[in-house]
Amino acid sequence: MRSPMLRRLAEAVREGDARAVPAFWSYAATTGTPLVEPADDPAYRLVTFVLRDDPERPATDVLALLHTVTDKDRHAGDLTPHLMAKVPGTDVWAITHRLRADHRASYQFHVARGPRAETLRTDRAAWLAVLDGAVPDPLNTEPPLPARDGRHPASVMSLPEAPAQPWVHRPAVDTASGTDVRGEASGEVRDAEVGGRPLQVYLPPGHRPEHGPYPVAVLLDGEMWGQVLDVGTTLDRLVAERRIPPTVALLVHTMAPHDRMADLSCSEPFVDFLADELLPWAGRTHGATPQARHTVVAGQSAGGLTAAFAALHRPDRFGNALSQSGSFWWPDGTEFDAGSEWLTRRFAVTERLPVRFHLEVGLQEWMLLPHNRHLRNVLEARGYEVSYREFNGGHDYACWRGGLADGLVTLLGGAPGPGPGPAA
Repeated sequence: MRSPMLRRLAEAVREGDARAVPAFWSYAATTGTPLVEPADDPAYRLVTFVLRDDPERPATDVLALLHTVTDKDRHAGDLTPHLMAKVPGTDVWAITHRLRADHRASYQFHVARGPRAETLRTDRAAWLAVLDGAVPDPLNTEPPLPARDGRHPASVMSLPEAPAQPWVHRPAVDTASGTDVRGEASGEVRDAEVGGRPLQVYLPPGHRPEHGPYPVAVLLDGEMWGQVLDVGTTLDRLVAERRIPPTVALLVHTMAPHDRMADLSCSEPFVDFLADELLPWAGRTHGATPQARHTVVAGQSAGGLTAAFAALHRPDRFGNALSQSGSFWWPDGTEFDAGSEWLTRRFAVTERLPVRFHLEVGLQEWMLLPHNRHLRNVLEARGYEVSYREFNGGHDYACWRGGLADGLVTLLGGAPGPGPGPAA
């Protein structure tokens, strides 16, 4: 047991202290979990994940699923580093990781009641079953990360030096007035359809089409940002705190029943749809700007690849690309052959365009980190304006929701507000 707290618990139980286990759970409930203790290096922490066993249905094993960290070992075919251990004589399942003090990740528990060999299977079908049944940490005090497709939400671990996410969560709202405790008004999110494709449209507080033109942000995988993650709260707070001007956001659906990879693999028809149908519609209907320099396209993973491609393919409509954990390995995962990193190669041989970039990638994203660094280097060598950040986390909306806000501030913070109406 690497955790001093767990060692003290185990020693107290060995000595027959009947109060030790109840006191431990009382402490965990009061402080919230995971438990964070100093490590041998001040840049690190010992982070202990704990779960109380169910006396009615005791577990045979418990896996702690720390986003991307666990995935890396699963890809390597070995989940044993993530098996939690029972503290002898207690109902405490626990595992301790030594993590850098700026780490942020979502996590869940997989409670197993069966043979260990089944619990440790790493094939795709078994892994999807694990994710379908994984549960959040009941003692975590941070707001959970919502999930889609009927899965349970995830808990979020944010260590003390993780980047702040001040605009992600809204303070309590007064339902009578529609404002939160800080007096911030809420915008409106509407369902819409353009060219047969569903989307949500975020309209900032006080929006009037005639007050335009409004800066516009196109968010790919919009059903995650709108229906699951409530990005409207983030946009409301950014506007209220004058970090961005009042902005129209178009949350474009790119997941099922759509062919996500067909849309988000440098697809000219899809980007042309955004440029020639969606943005003009938003201009006519909601006063969105026609100016590329005040238009952002944002995406994560394959969406991050597509955001950068949109700036290359249609710089006349997309003057700002916000890419988070972009899949710049596309179309294959090799490092040196002529097919890999197609988009980076295009930027390397194309004349510099009037577009800006905000790129970020997680230090835990072992499959994406070198490709994102390579694109940054190529863009900078070609003279592009690039803001670039590496965060200590993984392929994870727990990180992306804060990074999206930061990227919008970087790319839209200097944009003008709408005309006759109140501008931020």
